Amino acid sequence: MLPNHDQPYCPECADLEQDEALDRREFIRVVGGQAAALVALGGAAAAAPKARASDRPAKPAEAMIRELYASLSSEQKAEAVLPWDHGAAKGIPTRLGMYNRPIGKRIGEVYTKPQQELLERILKAICSDEEGYRRISRNGNFDSSGSFDGIGATIFGEPADGKKFALVFAGHHLTVRCDGNSEEGAAFGGPMYYGHSPNGYSDRNVFFYQTKSVLSVFDALSEAQRKKAIVPGTPGEHAPSVRFRKPGEPHPGISIQELTRDQRQLVEKVMRDILSPYRKEDVDEVMEIIKVNGGMERIHLAFYEDANMNDNQRWHFWRLEGPGFVWNYRVLPHVHTYVNISSKLT
Repeated sequence: MLPNHDQPYCPECADLEQDEALDRREFIRVVGGQAAALVALGGAAAAAPKARASDRPAKPAEAMIRELYASLSSEQKAEAVLPWDHGAAKGIPTRLGMYNRPIGKRIGEVYTKPQQELLERILKAICSDEEGYRRISRNGNFDSSGSFDGIGATIFGEPADGKKFALVFAGHHLTVRCDGNSEEGAAFGGPMYYGHSPNGYSDRNVFFYQTKSVLSVFDALSEAQRKKAIVPGTPGEHAPSVRFRKPGEPHPGISIQELTRDQRQLVEKVMRDILSPYRKEDVDEVMEIIKVNGGMERIHLAFYEDANMNDNQRWHFWRLEGPGFVWNYRVLPHVHTYVNISSKLT
């Protein structure tokens, strides 16, 4: 039986190198003046890892998962395939966990080279493009996983017509899925996790553009608005941090409907930036869920000021939250982001 690592462990949290901190004045200079309205993500990007088997025609990710499943031996299925409802009797099904390491064995320990190549094509297929893959893979290094074959890929259920299934990629700072909409009402097939080891205020972090984008919103707020947006303490991490609040329970921070038109455009850019690594089908589903749950006007933006921290940075977390929507982003000591989006509010 494959283990369910429901308590993620992050090596950098235990032994953080302080020399990655970004000077506060330099940070303010970099983030200032970002109040442009909706624009495409730009700027020079580090070279993306070259796609393997790039001469092969592209296939939808779900079709490739079926192809992968059909190629597995009985021994491989025993190592890499679990029932759809595995773990459900104990609470959250295993397929819906957020992991910081492989659920079972690593890809390189289970799959043949052609299967590994197919798995990489599947992961790329659920990214927006090569730039999206570069960010999800952290420049192809997958942080301490070291490489693509150092992460895990576990199949839940049976990828066949009329049956529910999910393929979960999990490794250091990574939990992402492809499930062919088997999980009803859930964007990305369920809760998602991503991160990167460098300081979240450093341009060495592949998600620094998301930090800059959201800080541009704060810089555009009035003093009265900032008082509503700033929340003391921390929202926490892991599963509890992305649980939906009960109907009528207030969300922290400032409501998007309280912002001016220009400020709302900045929030829309934040939404585009955080969704930019993922394929269009998943982005469209996210936006449809937001619409079903009441629209962007019901989402709140909060900045968490943790007085217990010893550094001189303003924010250790920022958070977008509304009915059926949580995007919980930890900036320091390095990026950890927990995501949960669903039309089911319980």
